[in-house]
Amino acid sequence: MTDWTGRRFEVEVGAVAHGGHCVARAEGRVVFVRHALPGERVVVAITEDKGGSFCRGDAVEVLTASPERVVPPCPLAAPGGCGGCDWQHASADEQRRLKAAVVTEQLKRLADVTWDVEVEELAGGLEHWRTRTRLAVDRAGHIGFRAHRSHRVVPVADCVIAAPGTVDVLATQEWTPGAELEVSVDATGRTHASELLPDKGRLRSGKPVLRPHRVLGSSIAVEQAARREWRLDAHGFWQVHPDAADVLAEVVADWTGLVAGQAAWDLYAGVGLFAAVLAGQVGEGGAVVAVESSRRAAEDGAENLADLPQVRIFAGKVEDVLADGDLPAPDVVVLDPPRKGAGKPVVEAIAAREPARVVYVACDPAALARDVATFADHGYTLTALRAFDTFPMTHHVECVALLER
Repeated sequence: MTDWTGRRFEVEVGAVAHGGHCVARAEGRVVFVRHALPGERVVVAITEDKGGSFCRGDAVEVLTASPERVVPPCPLAAPGGCGGCDWQHASADEQRRLKAAVVTEQLKRLADVTWDVEVEELAGGLEHWRTRTRLAVDRAGHIGFRAHRSHRVVPVADCVIAAPGTVDVLATQEWTPGAELEVSVDATGRTHASELLPDKGRLRSGKPVLRPHRVLGSSIAVEQAARREWRLDAHGFWQVHPDAADVLAEVVADWTGLVAGQAAWDLYAGVGLFAAVLAGQVGEGGAVVAVESSRRAAEDGAENLADLPQVRIFAGKVEDVLADGDLPAPDVVVLDPPRKGAGKPVVEAIAAREPARVVYVACDPAALARDVATFADHGYTLTALRAFDTFPMTHHVECVALLER
């Protein structure tokens, strides 16, 4: 098939699709269109075409606009600009409706579950919420973000969704061309940044290993959630929205149904946020098993939860730890897997221990739907679901699902 890259078509924009774009058709082919909204008529410029039944493009001219279209607050949220935000051109209500539609569609298509999803707003609005981010440095030493599906660095002086103390702080300094930067601002307002450079001669999965070259602030961040203070690796995993950790912890606490003396698992535990919640519910006479693949996070978790003797922390892959079998039978399992989801082996290992409830925290609706389908094959039914707009302006959404046996 002829490569359409660079061609332009006038199209009617259809439904939203997972990934921050909408579906349109041109000459019988599917076009995934960014910077458009359902119901609009636009001119789309094809930006990527690898053959087959679909290609990708940007809406470069809006002929008939949706009533939910707004002017993006950042001029780089446009065709050819920064790839970090997907929905700056949509109203706040429309952004949440689009995300709800994606979660609904993924559950129906991948799990055959019909669910009326509502995405709930968090406090603070659409801007200046992202407390952790990663940037690149261009050849001139300027910081920036990558363009969509590209290695090209788009220089920035600030960022609409970044929290104060992150991008604004780094933009005033000079950095090594070609470096990558990790930056976070913790609950105390302190900035932590690391400039990462390739470690010559060392590769991981075919890519250079990056090592810290220059550090600002401390390597330890201080966070607050679930009525506790947390000390952790400044660039380790923690929710990027300042309200997300507390909100998710509250939902988990509401849905476990645990009582004193029972046992629970916290899988993909990070530094133990949910393990702390579970420990409070089962008490000193109960048991909580927390499993985390990152040894640094597991060590941080052990230090943070040292006052909770009912918590046992295992550093290792979840599937490997569960295969050992020497764990207390769980009444409830909480899991918060990475974007790819838990996967069939882990779901089957959980189901084999027959917990009454599974509370699944998910950052990707497709992965959640696939795992819900696998749980259904083993006798578990989705009985509750809440979705939260923890990543405003982007296509990402956080869900919490309750599955009962």
